[in-house]
Amino acid sequence: MATPAQWLAGARPRTFPAAVSPVLAGTAVAAHLDGAVAWRAALALVVSLALQVAVNYANDYSDGVRGTDDDRVGPMRLVGSGAAQPAAVKRAAFLAFGVAGVAGVVLAATTAWWLVAVGLVCVVAAWAYTGGSRPYGYLGLGEVMVFVFFGLVAVVGTTYVQTRTWEEAAVAAAVGVGALACAILVVNNLRDIPTDTVAGKRTLAVRLGDRRTRLFYLLLVLVAAAAVVAVAATTTWWGLVGLGFLVVAAPGVRTVLDGATGRDLVPALQTTGLAQLAWAALVAVPLLSGLG
Repeated sequence: MATPAQWLAGARPRTFPAAVSPVLAGTAVAAHLDGAVAWRAALALVVSLALQVAVNYANDYSDGVRGTDDDRVGPMRLVGSGAAQPAAVKRAAFLAFGVAGVAGVVLAATTAWWLVAVGLVCVVAAWAYTGGSRPYGYLGLGEVMVFVFFGLVAVVGTTYVQTRTWEEAAVAAAVGVGALACAILVVNNLRDIPTDTVAGKRTLAVRLGDRRTRLFYLLLVLVAAAAVVAVAATTTWWGLVGLGFLVVAAPGVRTVLDGATGRDLVPALQTTGLAQLAWAALVAVPLLSGLG
């Protein structure tokens, strides 16, 4: 039976910035428009965090039962390590989906019922990443879905449930947050190229190969930088302070471009998550404070 510490590790808390960042960025855009609503932002955060945990447990379960995690280089996995039974991890995933669903229904009931359909699509996408007969994470589509759901949907959706309007600034922020969410996955898959290749998991990194995956990571960071400029252009030029995220991102970029492999890429994974959070926080400061 897995210990509480192992269950926490299985939830992958180091990925939580990917859930917090879109809500922070979307709420900041809403605040700039005088439309921020604290309790709606809090519910959006519950949805985002619960979905992140659900994705992590679902991935642990699906990769574990397929044997993909039998020879891991990165952090421990509950099923792959034998610390927890697959059924227990699957239940944990659906419990997290349930928490996200309850919070999402409350938001939909007070905003627009069509958001329930969006939520269902998010749940299906989260499960199908590594679950089901043809998981899209094994087909090289993981980064696309991460950009869509943890970028576009999460940021624009957070702004919408507070303002009930579609905003250009929210789309620009979504591109930045989504690009860095993809960068996190790219580093993870870059590290796992050898084991994923053996397991038949054809991630985008496996398809692109080592060198092009590293260049793709750099491209995503540059897209995130361009998105800061786009947010500033549609809100306030004080938003350019968001470019400070590059200071946080720099060590990870250097590690990736210097050719690190295996466990040596773990620091880059952590740094990229912090860079995403820094992107959202630095962009949010002038918007939340009313500068400009």
